[in-house]
Amino acid sequence: MNTVVNHLFDLVRIPSISRLSNRPIVEYAVQVLHDAQWHTQQMAYQDAAGVEKLNLIASPPGQPITEVAVDLAFLCHTDTVPYAADWAKALDPFVADGLLYGCGACDVKGFLACLLTAISESDPAKLINGLRLVLTADEEVGCIGASHLMAAGLIRPKRAVIGEPTSLRTARAGKGYCLAEITIFGQEAHSAHPQEGTSAIYGAAHLVAAIQELAAQLAREQHPFFAPGFTTVNVGTIQGGTAKNVVPGQCTFQLEWRPIPGQSADAVLETINEAAEGLLKIDPRFRYEVKVLRKQAGFETNETSQLVRDLEALTERPATSIPFGSEASLLAAVAEEVVVFGPGDMRTAHSNRECVPITELEETVRYLSVLMHRRAQ
Repeated sequence: MNTVVNHLFDLVRIPSISRLSNRPIVEYAVQVLHDAQWHTQQMAYQDAAGVEKLNLIASPPGQPITEVAVDLAFLCHTDTVPYAADWAKALDPFVADGLLYGCGACDVKGFLACLLTAISESDPAKLINGLRLVLTADEEVGCIGASHLMAAGLIRPKRAVIGEPTSLRTARAGKGYCLAEITIFGQEAHSAHPQEGTSAIYGAAHLVAAIQELAAQLAREQHPFFAPGFTTVNVGTIQGGTAKNVVPGQCTFQLEWRPIPGQSADAVLETINEAAEGLLKIDPRFRYEVKVLRKQAGFETNETSQLVRDLEALTERPATSIPFGSEASLLAAVAEEVVVFGPGDMRTAHSNRECVPITELEETVRYLSVLMHRRAQ
């Protein structure tokens, strides 16, 4: 087997779901990077459960790792989503019909394997100045590691390539990702005497109906580079009430929306608050609370960007957009050019079908190597 496949086999075998520390993955990468004489800097934090998490910045020999403003950064997250208990070979990778299967094979340990291979096979003296590798934690649960990194102001790249499975098409635009928990408060009472209470479920139903109307309005604002080309809205879960014969005193639902580039991540929240205030005028007993869990805007890099054109020329594939959230939204706040790129198809990820074509791994190593040696024009 070639080097990139060996790396990916090793990486898949390391458990790295988000609830675990990502230290073993980072330590694996550090060993490869040190063998290539790269410098590394680790930034540790504890997640909400008190588990240690690590972000990592690495630079080639002779390039000060403390330099914040750099030319090109490759970002790759180190966690995976949980895998089903009946997926016996989740951490036991195998190859079949030219595809390498395993948890994280395409999302995104395949990209990490390609980065490590390209670095280990490069002549450090010929790498561009201002090159960085960045590994992050907790991407799958809200891009938390990258948020810590950006808040600390430790890196500000001119160009950024975010590793995600795009089937080797350069994604120069992506929708944002926002999530909120909305709670409606009522007053419990015996269901035989509903006038003594206030139904939180009825209140939630009115607000959900308003959100459904909002979704229809948002569908009118189209972005031609996406399919569907509008901000999508979804009420994914709803819970409320304590018993069949009790007027429910509380109802909570989760609201998710994916804003198109150019649309404020706050637009949906503002409309929901307006709708809720309207309900309050109708019923003064209506009470609600909105808890924002995640709020990331979309991103879009111009089609004439040098990074976009370089990758289109290298891959001989046209640029595209992605409908899923990524760390690109965070990097777009500091970088001039941001793209999402990598081997594999996201439609296989987060399932026991997850795989990545070995030919795409090999191609990716070549493309990354060219970018690591090609200065921005």
